[in-house]
Amino acid sequence: MKYIFVTGGVVSSLGKGLAAASIGTLLEHRGLTTLMQKFDPYLNVDPGTMSPYQHGEVYVLDDGAETDLDLGHYERFTSGVLSRMNNLTSGQVFDSVIKKERRGEYLGKTVQFIPHVTDEIKSRMHQVTVDNPKTDVLITEIGGTVGDMEGLLFIEALRQFALEVGKENVCFIHVTLLPYIKAAGEVKTKPTQQSVAKLRELGIQPDIIICRTEADLDEDNRKKIAMFCNVERKNVVAFRDVAHTIYECPLDLRRDKIDRLVVDKLGLGHTPSPALENWERFVQRVIHPKHKVTIAVAGKYIELQDAYKSIYESLIHAGAHHDTKVQIVRVEAEAIEDQGAKAVIGDVDGILVPGGFGDRGTEGKILAAKYARENKIPYFGICLGMQIATIEFARNVCGLKDANSTEFDKVTKHPVICLQEEQKGVEDMGATMRLGSSEAILFAGTKASDLYGNADRIQERHRHRYEFNSDYQERLQEAGLVISSVSADEGLVEIVELPEHPFYIGAQFHPEFQSKPNHPHPLFAGFVAAALERSQLH
Repeated sequence: MKYIFVTGGVVSSLGKGLAAASIGTLLEHRGLTTLMQKFDPYLNVDPGTMSPYQHGEVYVLDDGAETDLDLGHYERFTSGVLSRMNNLTSGQVFDSVIKKERRGEYLGKTVQFIPHVTDEIKSRMHQVTVDNPKTDVLITEIGGTVGDMEGLLFIEALRQFALEVGKENVCFIHVTLLPYIKAAGEVKTKPTQQSVAKLRELGIQPDIIICRTEADLDEDNRKKIAMFCNVERKNVVAFRDVAHTIYECPLDLRRDKIDRLVVDKLGLGHTPSPALENWERFVQRVIHPKHKVTIAVAGKYIELQDAYKSIYESLIHAGAHHDTKVQIVRVEAEAIEDQGAKAVIGDVDGILVPGGFGDRGTEGKILAAKYARENKIPYFGICLGMQIATIEFARNVCGLKDANSTEFDKVTKHPVICLQEEQKGVEDMGATMRLGSSEAILFAGTKASDLYGNADRIQERHRHRYEFNSDYQERLQEAGLVISSVSADEGLVEIVELPEHPFYIGAQFHPEFQSKPNHPHPLFAGFVAAALERSQLH
């Protein structure tokens, strides 16, 4: 196996994850098999207990691992299916080291940062190598910025690992910032020089430098960076601001032939140039669509772009599939409570209520679901959004005025949504929800079954504690709510829908975690299709 390590310098949020994912895309289009992983130096075991304001959305993998949102980019940009082995945090590293010490596995030795902690980090890369013998290239992104105290052990582990597997099998890529000083009218290379100098102090010489820049990279600056950072001029690559969509990033990096630089460094130069026609076609549909729809997303973290990152990307995928631009209107759920759904949402082609926790904004989301149901506006509820649709239907169609979830009202008279039995008594918050992929049964003759191509079983990813209360199932069905899917193991309700509505579907799982650019999730594709039909009728 060959290894690519992606580090970052100067500032955070440079797009290391997108750079790493884009390299994965280009290598796969050259016919190579890639696998990606993220090392996060923070002390949390995983981001599952973090607020979205801290770290954006939590991305859930098939095996139930709660991971960094960059793993969403990895799965969307490449074909690899990731697992908990593909996301490592300092919290996991230290937890493992301490447990080994308590079990006496260090045979009485003094446990130290080097070699014991760095060995633990390296062991993850060795294990991934063993578990994936058919993978050509493992791409590992290191979170944070070079020079951060919390990341030093990871950088040291990479230095050691490169020596162990042979430097000819490793490519170090450093992503850095070229700031443009408007007053001086100049692009400055000094921060890049200082960042690379810091990396070299830690024992790592980058093979390729990716320069994040607003403008193009002129040859004078390319030459200066090459000289002061000890790399060949052709190995200084521009990573420009893209104009329309993040899916332009692989095409942008391809301009400086980064994939060629990587395969030459790793001795894989025999691979053909990447066949990017399908990717380019997708990008063109995103940039120059024939149609347009407006989708309102009603949530509680709506001002934060990364809180619903996978949902927004899934809407882009579905939009491109229908040659349609999806114009997203971000709606603060609490504003609906104050002003009413019509005033806040207005005339849109579709309404989506995403997942979430806690009762803030809940009543506003219920009003949004009611507005969609009564006005025949396509509605898509995801996780909490499905529970919201159930509560609204129970209150306003079944006449159960106090219907609610026990998450929001523990003494509600009609707990149409309630805590799973196995969740009762759970004290730890981390990794204790219903997590990961599980099988569900689809019922024939339903809208959901039709969208899935009349499949009888599906696999979808979950992240929740509360469920549809089966005690109310018969009553809600008699009033017209259709249950179109249940879990294969316990018969838990997975999808609800209204058959007399253009599109009114709630899914207990998270379909956004399985959508890809040229393969949109069928529920998102159906939702956008219904929104497009509405837009063309109005």
